[in-house]
Amino acid sequence: MGVLNVTPDSFSDGGRWFSRGKPDLDALRREAVAMVAAGAKILDIGGESTRPGAAEVGEQQELDRILPVFELLRTETDAVLSLDSSTPAVMRAAASAGAGLLNDVRALQREGAVEAAAELNLPVCLMHMQGQPDTMQSAPAYGNVLSEVASFLKARADACIDAGIPRSQIVLDPGFGFGKTLEHNLALLAQLDHLKELGFPILAGLSRKSLIAKITGRELDDRLPGSLALALLAAQRGASILRVHDVAETADVLRILQAVKDVQIP
Repeated sequence: MGVLNVTPDSFSDGGRWFSRGKPDLDALRREAVAMVAAGAKILDIGGESTRPGAAEVGEQQELDRILPVFELLRTETDAVLSLDSSTPAVMRAAASAGAGLLNDVRALQREGAVEAAAELNLPVCLMHMQGQPDTMQSAPAYGNVLSEVASFLKARADACIDAGIPRSQIVLDPGFGFGKTLEHNLALLAQLDHLKELGFPILAGLSRKSLIAKITGRELDDRLPGSLALALLAAQRGASILRVHDVAETADVLRILQAVKDVQIP
């Protein structure tokens, strides 16, 4: 899953695809085509930053950011277009414009979100987040981070199933970096295979995140090696989808991992 944030303030690519208050469609087209050529099967398009400390974006502003991108890319690539949003009206509009997946950091907890997802009959990705983006990193605390994240995700998956969303259309995301300390993130990654026991595909979003800086001291532009190491570890522990900024490099890592898995030992 390649990341395309149509925002001025996302932590990594904020402003890169956003110029003078609107999406830079030519740049987005080039990047999307390059990501798919490099191996992206999904393109995740978001119009609201959810970095630590980020403020919420108004519904119309979010629509103005993402709809031109969906309308453009639906004819430019055969990749699945994923909407990164929590707002029911945005979900409906994006579905009409070509979205094929709803990726919600709030796990469809906003009023009307579960109903909208069920009505649209699209696959959903449910993420765990302790708190909200503007406060989530203030003082995250858990008794047992794995059991609490797993319990939350199971409850949200059950709520979706009860609303009519087929079990086969649900993906779970433990929410690395969303209301979690370095120790919480590492504990979740080390035990990621246990989340597979819930019976759903797992998405892992670790690309360029601050936990890399906390381990290595690297600034944002120097986090590619750390991102690739985390992607490999997540894939080895059962992640089905990797949400990344550096598609070509991550695809190479996965090809090598698969080549090793495919070796026939006499």
